[in-house]
Amino acid sequence: MDERPRHRLGELMEESDPSFETVMSCVFGIEEHETRTYLVLLGYPGSTIEELAAVLERDRSTVNRSLATLCDRGLVQRDRRLLDGGGYVYQYTAIALPEAKEALHEALDAWTATVHDVIDEFDEE
Repeated sequence: MDERPRHRLGELMEESDPSFETVMSCVFGIEEHETRTYLVLLGYPGSTIEELAAVLERDRSTVNRSLATLCDRGLVQRDRRLLDGGGYVYQYTAIALPEAKEALHEALDAWTATVHDVIDEFDEE
């Protein structure tokens, strides 16, 4: 991931049976609507903001902010496509779900290792 996620693992620990969406939101430090944007984009690779806004039934500015966050986290890639009449449009594609799952595992493993180190290094004096 490009930017270190701002984990919300405390929230995750309070859930006895979290959904995949909750895990993803808490581990990557993203909002639920951003997680939904990622999951929808899996089915619509190469979408523009306008196309994705229509599918999500959200306004373009909200989708644009969600995509910016997802790009920062490395969950979405942005490519520029030149238009025949001149100009360009950005197209967005979600990274493959197995890659996102691997990133989730890595983030949780790193956090768990840190917690284990804190426990192991604690010395009562």
